[in-house]
Amino acid sequence: MANHLIDQFRVKPKTGVRLQDFDSNWTGDHEDKEEAEALVQANLQLMSESQQLLWASARYSLLIVLQAMDAAGKDGLIKHVMSGVNPQGCEVHAFRQPSAEELAHPFLWRYSAQTPSRGRIGILNRSYYEEVLVVRVHPEWIEKQNIPDAKPGHKLWEQRYDDINAFERHLTRNGVVVLKFFLNVSKKVQKQRLLARLEDPGKHWKFSAADLAERAYWDEYMKAYQDALSATSTQHSPWYVIPADHKWVSHWIASEILVRTIQSLDLKPPKPTKAQEAEVRKALRELKKR
Repeated sequence: MANHLIDQFRVKPKTGVRLQDFDSNWTGDHEDKEEAEALVQANLQLMSESQQLLWASARYSLLIVLQAMDAAGKDGLIKHVMSGVNPQGCEVHAFRQPSAEELAHPFLWRYSAQTPSRGRIGILNRSYYEEVLVVRVHPEWIEKQNIPDAKPGHKLWEQRYDDINAFERHLTRNGVVVLKFFLNVSKKVQKQRLLARLEDPGKHWKFSAADLAERAYWDEYMKAYQDALSATSTQHSPWYVIPADHKWVSHWIASEILVRTIQSLDLKPPKPTKAQEAEVRKALRELKKR
């Protein structure tokens, strides 16, 4: 995928986002699902090679933030796009409603502990952005956090955007490369996928009554996403709005962005010290004698 195509999904810093400007049904030049899947497989091979350098160099880590409405395909993207990486170097964290202990800490506390160590890839399936998305749509949840003088409204959300930007700046200054994907599914396609879960007994385990309850707040969520994307897409930790009406398209685009991001780090295998080289020569001599 050419750089200019990838750039069309990237939210430019200090840009007011209108989600209607991003086509959730976009397929590019690849109307053929099989062709796009072949590109994904090629990217998986490149990602596997890049991950080895990421691990060996131990200078950077990669944090992938996934946000989306229900049924947009977050789990499937993780399964297909990350299938080529060594599981020893990749961690996935899914976040539910915070526990009583987590509510007693600042909202970033439970997320900061799950950032990947150098050389590893970390994936947040939902993230600290829930605090300016779900909590914004359901402001009554602020009361549970028991924060002094915290009142839902423009001022609180702006403060949280500032906190998030500062947190991500801190991460990037310490070698964590932050990539943020919003899987942009249309309301029509979400309905189709939820119906498929209800009509297929084999998919009933995927369904939650909360999915329908939250769908009723669709417009409120779109407004919350637009404001969050506008306020928190920065040069050092950009947002990408990924078209998700076709899962094979979202897999293809995400794999392209991941590969290009890791390759842009220009990673090199660590250069052995003189002592290490001496040990290697010694081991070679001894092994050849046996």
